[in-house]
Amino acid sequence: MRHPHSRVIATRIGRSLVALATIAALPSAIAAQPAQADGPPAYLNARLSTSARVSDLLGRMTLEEKVGQMTQAERGAIDGDRDQITALALGSVLSGGGSVPADNTPSGWADMVDAYQSKALATRLKIPLLYGVDSVHGHNNLVGATVFPHNIGLGATRDPRLVKEAEQITAVETKATGPQWVFAPCVCVSRDLRWGRTYESFGEDPRLVKEMAVAIEGFQGRHKRDMATNRHVLATAKHFAGDGDTVFGSSTSGTYTIDQGVTVTDRKTFAKIDLSPYVTAVHRYGVGSIMPSFSSVDWTEDGVGNPVKMSAHKELLTDVLKKKIGFDGFLISDWEAIHQIPGDYATQVRTSVNAGMDMFMEPYSAPQFVQTLIAEVKAGRVPMARIDDAVRRILTAKFEMGLFEHPYTDRGLAPSIGSPRHRAVAREAVAKSQVLLKNSRRALPLRGNERIYVAGVNADDMGNQAGGWTVTWQGSSGDIIPGTTILEGIKQNSSHVTYSADASAPMSGNDVGIVVVGETPYAEGVGDVGNGHTLNLSDADKANIDKVCAAIRTCVVLDVAGRPQIVTDQLSAMDAFVMSWLPGSEGAGVADVLFGKRPFTGRLPVTWPRSEAQEPINIGDRAYRPLFPYGYGLRTRTGHHH
Repeated sequence: MRHPHSRVIATRIGRSLVALATIAALPSAIAAQPAQADGPPAYLNARLSTSARVSDLLGRMTLEEKVGQMTQAERGAIDGDRDQITALALGSVLSGGGSVPADNTPSGWADMVDAYQSKALATRLKIPLLYGVDSVHGHNNLVGATVFPHNIGLGATRDPRLVKEAEQITAVETKATGPQWVFAPCVCVSRDLRWGRTYESFGEDPRLVKEMAVAIEGFQGRHKRDMATNRHVLATAKHFAGDGDTVFGSSTSGTYTIDQGVTVTDRKTFAKIDLSPYVTAVHRYGVGSIMPSFSSVDWTEDGVGNPVKMSAHKELLTDVLKKKIGFDGFLISDWEAIHQIPGDYATQVRTSVNAGMDMFMEPYSAPQFVQTLIAEVKAGRVPMARIDDAVRRILTAKFEMGLFEHPYTDRGLAPSIGSPRHRAVAREAVAKSQVLLKNSRRALPLRGNERIYVAGVNADDMGNQAGGWTVTWQGSSGDIIPGTTILEGIKQNSSHVTYSADASAPMSGNDVGIVVVGETPYAEGVGDVGNGHTLNLSDADKANIDKVCAAIRTCVVLDVAGRPQIVTDQLSAMDAFVMSWLPGSEGAGVADVLFGKRPFTGRLPVTWPRSEAQEPINIGDRAYRPLFPYGYGLRTRTGHHH
């Protein structure tokens, strides 16, 4: 989206008991209402169970108020006229990538979110607002937040404990500024490196993705009640399902080639590869919300050629996810995703609601959505039971999060945003994410007394090492956030460093050359290969490798990118080759492993191809001849061996 403990048996029994309790409570609740007319309504009584509070509130709501709860607007659309929140009884507001307050500081954020909240609390029923934001590698819209490596780097760490801690910190930094809900983690399984969202995936093997789904526990806490504290947020598993497994060339969104395309598969394979992380997200971690994908699924069982958009997919949203898997949270649509469903707007709304969508991210068309859905219900084309189910799910989350008791921002942990302790965890994640792919003549680790020549723009570009989804949706090059670049990290370890972005400065007298190559930022389908992008190294990067590796005895190449790049022809020239991914704000973590302060332990979370034409290539393929296999990664010890 753009701007986007085994509980199975327990929940089943719990659900039956809740159902029985609800049925049992109905007559008394109805009978009790007149008596409570003077006192506060039952739904505001925090001592009652969540289901009793939801039932009481739902029974008081008009159709208009219910539809309002199902609607999410972008802050940019309502900021100029905040009374729209009250008039439409909006359930939610979001900040898309780069949608930030004029004062992009923790207090600027909290003041803005609280101002919106006061408008929601001015409604008849005073139902608090849920504020959502894309905290996909830290609270990345906020300048000064701790920015972690993107998920592909976290996948390379093979360290679920560390991933959980990173998301816990992200939850703290996000909630201290107002938003209580994050559109993360992406539990996508990336099966084709040409996908522009590859770096948002933990890897190509569903087993690894399921291990890293512990990210949800980092966000939400271990128990539902943890979300009511200032240390946790509501998480969103995305994008349900198959978003990383679409066929190259199948996208019909603008100039995208693979993002938002079609997953062509049979139900059994789909369950094994694409669906399995969601089973873990629901059963093991009780994820509170799930975002259906922009992509479509085309089942091979009935012949290829009839894809169905995920936002319209009743079989997968309702029959599989809600009924079979037992997801009891709510579904939030992706950014204007229902606009991609065939038919006019009324058909799009009706189709998606009836398929099982609960809340609608209609960033700039919230008033039209509300009006349309009300008309569809009144015309009998959307059953009232479906509306009640959606609103029950949304209200349940709001009660569980304690929003009715504490609707405004708890700013108590704001001083920890970007703190040394938080940055130290990010730095550890960077170090553990580094994958050593070649190390001949024991080029690494460095000793620290060498004369070092550093080349390449990505050695000293904070925006490039943070990647997309950083301050803005697409991210940007340059000094956009505070932190440490890779070059600054190297300089902290050596007093003899020459830096030349284009390798034009004289090289004689240097012992080690470090060439930093890679990508510039992109997000989503904008980064698709074939849409102005390629997996090949740039001419400038190739020239830097040629020059430096020819002139300096020991040559180390670092790749700062969201996915493997084609280095097949350059590999023999290098003594050492390191995949650095998109490390985020703490470039010093890269230097930590180069200089042996920490060992290299990272392993590839995706297969490294020999050529772009080899894509898609994945572990388990019959003909599997990659440049580096899935799981590959050389290790070093800490300390120096002379």
